[in-house]
Amino acid sequence: MRGDRGKHWDTRHKRRKTDREERNSESATSQRPPQPRELKRLLEGIGTPPSTPFKPDPFQLEALAALEFEDVLVTAPTGSGKTWIAREEIRRLLNSGRRAWYTTPLKALTNSKYQEFIDEFGGERVGILTGDRKENSDARLVVGTTEIYRNQLFDSLRGGNEVSADLVVLDEAHYLADEERGHVWEEAIILTPPRIRLLLLSATIGNANDFASWLEEVRGVRCGVVTGPPKRPVPLRSAVLLPDKRLLPLLNEAGKLNQEIAQLIERSKEERDERRRWR
Repeated sequence: MRGDRGKHWDTRHKRRKTDREERNSESATSQRPPQPRELKRLLEGIGTPPSTPFKPDPFQLEALAALEFEDVLVTAPTGSGKTWIAREEIRRLLNSGRRAWYTTPLKALTNSKYQEFIDEFGGERVGILTGDRKENSDARLVVGTTEIYRNQLFDSLRGGNEVSADLVVLDEAHYLADEERGHVWEEAIILTPPRIRLLLLSATIGNANDFASWLEEVRGVRCGVVTGPPKRPVPLRSAVLLPDKRLLPLLNEAGKLNQEIAQLIERSKEERDERRRWR
């Protein structure tokens, strides 16, 4: 009998505990503050936009037209369609039996572009060359890091095979200004034969005309500058996820640092200074 009473008590105890947990959960939910206006504004409109027919921007068509006669430097914000220019020019070249190189500064970006171009043009027409991968290197379109392309130019100077390309795309061309790696872009530009058209893409070159003038000087080929829209087509929205799982916009409606985040930063500094005093 005692054993049965113990079982009944245990069952009732568990039921009361479960009911209490549910009430606590409902209470916490009811006490949760509503979303502030600034958070609603942060999340507003996020999602997949409705599908619409693609129509090239004027700057994209301008760049394609200029590539028929000269090197081209395209400066446009991220997400505005610089890669579309390269893709359409590459398509035109491949369809006429010619060749192209597409270079990037990062292996991860190179791998991403490689897959993108395979999906677009077919695996038999696209190869990749990085420090880790060498696949279909005789393809009409080769995607590789800028260092590998520069190395091939050096090899041709030593009596090796010439770089087989009619167009070279230098993605993220602003790396020319990088203190440690910029010389790679400089050497690649200087050593690329004038017969090869250059298409340079960047979102962060501020002195585009000076850059283009230098290109003309070292290559002996006219370089046109094509500028895209002044702002990103898809604006960035910044937020901070707090330890209590609340999401706060980084900036308030006035464009200044969110006051609660500023207070958390200040409190963190004070706690860090306090720990240092006790060491």
